[in-house]
Amino acid sequence: YDGSTPTTEMFSERYGCPNCGISLPELEPRHFSFNSPFGACEMCSGLGTTRTVSEALILGDHSISSLEGVVLPWGEPDGYLRKVILPGLAKLLQFELNMPWGKLAAKVRQQLLHGVGEVAPVVRKGVKKAAKKTARKTVAKTASDSSWEGIVAHVQRRYDETSSDSIRTELEGFMVAAACPACHGRRLKPESLAVTVNKHNIGDVVEKSIADALVYFESVPIRAPGKPGLDAGIAGPILKEVRERLRFLVDVGLDYLTLNRSAESLSGGEAQRIRLATQIGSRLVGVLYILDEPSIGLHQRDNGRLLNTLKQLRDLGNTVIVVEHDEETIREADYLIDLGPGAGKHGGEVIAAGLVSEVLATPASITGQYLNGKRSIPIPKKRRQMDPARVLRVHGAREHNLRDVNADFPLGMFVAVTGVSGSGKSSLVTDILQRALSRYFFRARVIPGAHSRITGLEHLDKIIDIDQSPIGRTPRSNPATYTGVFTPVRELFAELPEAKIRGYGPGRFSFNVKGGRCEACQGDGLVKIEMHFLPDVFVPCDVCKGKRFNRETLEVRFRGLSIAEVLDLTVEDGCNIFENQPRILQKLVTLRDVGLGYIHLGQSATTLSGGEAQRVKLATELSKRDTGRTLYILDEPTTGLHFEDVRVLLEVLHRLVDRGNTILVVEHNLDVIKTADWIIDMGPEGGINGGSIVASGTPEQVAATAASHTGRYLAPILRVKR
Repeated sequence: YDGSTPTTEMFSERYGCPNCGISLPELEPRHFSFNSPFGACEMCSGLGTTRTVSEALILGDHSISSLEGVVLPWGEPDGYLRKVILPGLAKLLQFELNMPWGKLAAKVRQQLLHGVGEVAPVVRKGVKKAAKKTARKTVAKTASDSSWEGIVAHVQRRYDETSSDSIRTELEGFMVAAACPACHGRRLKPESLAVTVNKHNIGDVVEKSIADALVYFESVPIRAPGKPGLDAGIAGPILKEVRERLRFLVDVGLDYLTLNRSAESLSGGEAQRIRLATQIGSRLVGVLYILDEPSIGLHQRDNGRLLNTLKQLRDLGNTVIVVEHDEETIREADYLIDLGPGAGKHGGEVIAAGLVSEVLATPASITGQYLNGKRSIPIPKKRRQMDPARVLRVHGAREHNLRDVNADFPLGMFVAVTGVSGSGKSSLVTDILQRALSRYFFRARVIPGAHSRITGLEHLDKIIDIDQSPIGRTPRSNPATYTGVFTPVRELFAELPEAKIRGYGPGRFSFNVKGGRCEACQGDGLVKIEMHFLPDVFVPCDVCKGKRFNRETLEVRFRGLSIAEVLDLTVEDGCNIFENQPRILQKLVTLRDVGLGYIHLGQSATTLSGGEAQRVKLATELSKRDTGRTLYILDEPTTGLHFEDVRVLLEVLHRLVDRGNTILVVEHNLDVIKTADWIIDMGPEGGINGGSIVASGTPEQVAATAASHTGRYLAPILRVKR
C-alpha cells in the first residue's frame, strides 16, 4: 500500500469467486465423469440429451383437420381433448374445426401448438359437457387455467408427470432426443467444464475425432525449466498412456470416430476393432485370439492398417484365428483352412489346408479358384444408361459431417455409395434419404437428417430398407413364418384327408395357438430352466421332444412328413418336397436364389447371422409382386458372404433392377462396386475431413478420378489408367 486512495481487496478461504459466489471443491477424477453425481450435469443426469416433443411427429397428414385427428397424441375422437377442449379453442381462435391443418392461418397453428396467454371462459364451460365422469377432473384441471399451454407443452407435461410406463412409451413416439440446454450435450456440470488443459476443457476434447485427439495430446506442453506446462512427473505417464491408446485405435482404422461416440451407434465391425485395440495395448503373450470378420465396414484403404495390427499380435507370441471372406486378408494369412464344399449339409469338410499357395493349387477349393482367377465375378459388358428425367436428388444434405451436398441417385439402376469409413455414407443414405422417404411414403415417426429438400419422389411408389437386424428376437420367429411360406404349408396340411376327417383347420398346425401345439412348452420346443445366479438354460421339452406339436397333430402327414418334420427341412429339400405346390415353391425358390438353400425352414431367428437375416428379408421382398418403381436400400449386403455367395446375390439384385426397380447399396466390397451402374463416392477422408462427394458416375469414371480412394483400388480391376 503506497498511501494513496484506499482500496478494498476480497479474499476467500475457499476455491471460489468472491463476486459471483461460484466455488470448486478440490478436483478429483470423479468430477470429470458423467457417470458420477459429482460430475454429471444435474439437468440431464449426465446423458447429454433430453427428450423433447417434436412438432413434426405430433402432426399427421396436413391435409386432414384437427377434428379428424391431425394431432396424433390427442387420441380417440371421443376423448376430452378433441371433444371438449378443441371446440372451445376453435371458438376462441376463430378457426373451423373441419378445415385441413395445412390451410389454417400460421398464427392459429402457432397458438394451437405453443399456446396463448389468456383463454376465454368458453373453454372452461366445456367441463360440464364432458361425456365421461371419470374425465371431468382431468378436464377441469386442464381447462381451469387462464391460459392454453399448447399441444407441445401439453404432451411434454404428460410425459414428465405420468408414472405409467406404457404412457411414457407411447408419448416417446412423438419425441426426439435433443442436446441438453444446460450442458449443451457435454454431460458435465459447469464447474467441471471450467477446468482447461492446454486451453481445452474435457468437453472440447471428447468431441474431437481420435486422430485430432492424438494431435492434441501430443501438443500438450510438459513443464521445462523456465517454461510453462504440466508437471512431468504427474502428467508425463498419463499422457504417454493416452497417446498409446489413441495410436492403437488409429492403427485399427478408427481414427474417424469421436471420443464421445455412443457405443450403441457403433457397427459390429467398429466395436470389434475397439476391443482389438484394447488387446494390443495389454501386450499379452501366449493368447489365442479369435476374430469373426474384422474387416466388416472397412474400406480397402484401411485394410492394410488392420492387417498390420493383427500381425503385431502374432509377433508378440500370440495365435490369431480369423474367420474372413476378404481377399486381401486371406492372401496375408500364414496358414489357410478352407471349409466346404458347399453350405449346410453339403459342407462341413476341410477342402484344403496349408499355405495360401497350396490352397490356390487345390482344384476342389472354390475359394482357391476365386483367388487364382479360374472363377471370378464378371464385370458387366454393358452398363445401364442414366435417364436424366428419372433422378432422385437430395438437395443441401448437411447432417453430421455432410457439407451441404447435392446428391443425384439415378433411378432404374444399380447405385453404389462408397467411401472410406466415416465419410458420410450412412448419414446421406440412412439418416436422410431412407428416413425422409419412409416418412413420405409410410408416415413413419422418424425425423430425417438435416437437408433442404428431395426431388424426384414422383418416380417411386415405395421404399424398402433391407438391413441386417434380426428377423425376430425369440425362437418362435423363423424363416418360414417371416417369409409367409408357413401359411400355405399349414393350409396344405389342413386340406389333407386325415386332417379333414379329424376336423383340423390351418390353426391346428400352428405352434403359436392352442390346439395343435404342445402345451407343456407352449409350442417353443424348449423349456427354460432358471439357474438363479447363472444364465437360464434351455432344454428340449420332455413331452414333445422338441417337436413343438402334440401327438395327434403329428399324425397328419404330407408325403410321409409331419408338420414338425417339414419345419426341419432345409430350403433346398423343401423345394423338392413341394415341387407341385406353386404357392409354397415360389417362396422357397427365392430363398434358394439368394444363397439360403442350406438353412432350415423352422430354424430359430436367433441363430441366423446378420447377413442371413438380411437375405431372408430380401427373399421375402423378391417373392412379392413389385410395380417396377421400388427403391431397395441395402447397407453392406455382402457382410459374411463368400465370393460365390456374392455372385449369386448380385444376380438376384440385378434381376430386380431389370424389372425397373432401383437398388441402392452402401458397400466396400470391390466385387459389388465394379458391377454397379453408378457410383457416388464420398470423402475424401473420414470425420470432419469427409462429407463431400469426391466422384459420381460410372465405375470407370470414378476409377479415373485422382482424388478418389475407391477409384485407386477400382482402377486395376477395371484396367483404367489414373
